[in-house]
Amino acid sequence: MKNIIQHINKAFDHRIRLGIMSILMVNESADFNTLKELLGVTDGNLASHAKALETEEYIAIEKQFIGKKPNTSYKATQLGKKAFQEHIEALEKLIKKS
Repeated sequence: MKNIIQHINKAFDHRIRLGIMSILMVNESADFNTLKELLGVTDGNLASHAKALETEEYIAIEKQFIGKKPNTSYKATQLGKKAFQEHIEALEKLIKKS
């Protein structure tokens, strides 16, 4: 059992970070407003959790302007995809053992 839980990643403990990664695993990228709407979170909540994932190098954040409006988009990195997949697999193994 200890071997299973060692692969549960603390970076994905919070539901917002779990949600961000889940969305980015099935979409090439997502912009700030899309993530905010899908997750039902505030600007500050989304920004702080996205920053935590960026710090771990699990997501890449790209800021640009479309016309005169700022646009922030998010994309899961290869490292992030691998870490998230390992996290999900560890959870599945834990559920099957229970």
